[in-house]
Amino acid sequence: MITTMNGEQRMLAACHLQPVDTTPVWFMRQAGRCLAEYRRLREKYEILTIARTPELSSQVTLMPVQRLSVDAAVMFADIMLPLDGMGIPFYIEPEVGPIIPHPIRTEADVEAVRVVEAEEGTPYVLEAIRILRGELGEKAALVGFSGAPFTLACYMIEGKPSRDYARAKALMLGQPHLWHSLMEKVTEVVVRYLRGQVAAGIQVAQLFDSWVGVLSPQQYQNFCLPYSRRIFSELRSLGIPSIHFGTGAASLLELMASAGSDIVSVDWRVPLDEAWARIGYHRGIQGNLDPTVMLAPPEVIRESALDIVRRAGGRAGHVFNLGHGVPPDTDPDDLARLVELVHLEASRRVEGE
Repeated sequence: MITTMNGEQRMLAACHLQPVDTTPVWFMRQAGRCLAEYRRLREKYEILTIARTPELSSQVTLMPVQRLSVDAAVMFADIMLPLDGMGIPFYIEPEVGPIIPHPIRTEADVEAVRVVEAEEGTPYVLEAIRILRGELGEKAALVGFSGAPFTLACYMIEGKPSRDYARAKALMLGQPHLWHSLMEKVTEVVVRYLRGQVAAGIQVAQLFDSWVGVLSPQQYQNFCLPYSRRIFSELRSLGIPSIHFGTGAASLLELMASAGSDIVSVDWRVPLDEAWARIGYHRGIQGNLDPTVMLAPPEVIRESALDIVRRAGGRAGHVFNLGHGVPPDTDPDDLARLVELVHLEASRRVEGE
């Protein structure tokens, strides 16, 4: 029988594919628009102000731990923050997303991109991490993250969110030397950013490759995979477990797994048991409830969650999460009940072994 664990122990054990007392649970975008306490804070501050102010960022990061009893606290930040140190101004347009007024388009633009240490580029993120490690205790593991080089490069070239990132892909395919020059720089920035987060105290690192699903397997292998591999190799050398996340990437699962993360986060487009068989049981898996299920009646949420727990089969290495972020209209009480349900059902399966 496994001794009862706290949230920190449970999350870290699962990331290392070790036995747990029950499946750990957290949600991407758990500290955000679905929480009334966060919305009240947003009435006073812009989102980037919160992300760049350590006291506010740590306050928001703690909200879902206190409200939902999740097993991991994910840093309240934005994947665009490393651009601060790269000398690339950006802002967040409400209901649109990140906007870069002067996108990267030429060789001179790439040469102008700065590569700095995290303490210089994003000191506020590292200070928030230090605050959080003192506040969290053993209640939850602290998850840090970065946007992946491919996703960051897409924003930097496109200048705004896109459905297909056609301009970025055109540069990638038409000017591969320029693409690789940019990716080398962005990868170095991401490595330094995550290295700084590890030194400050994060316990798990997640790489968000949000737009990788626009690539074919061959494109991914040629233009993306080497850079992700370098990042996960660095994280492994630092002794910290890692999670690799992408959306719409059903055709890329095996390749993404080969990048070297400990956990592969999958969305709802592939059943969890099929995805796990494809990436290999020597890796863990995260996911994969369809976020829109959270807007359905409670019985639908319950049955969908139980199906995922069943598909995980009690195998070590499952972290329960959504396939993407929490929808803004989600009832936080439904999230709290979901955490309780998964914990209860998964613990029964552990006890039944």
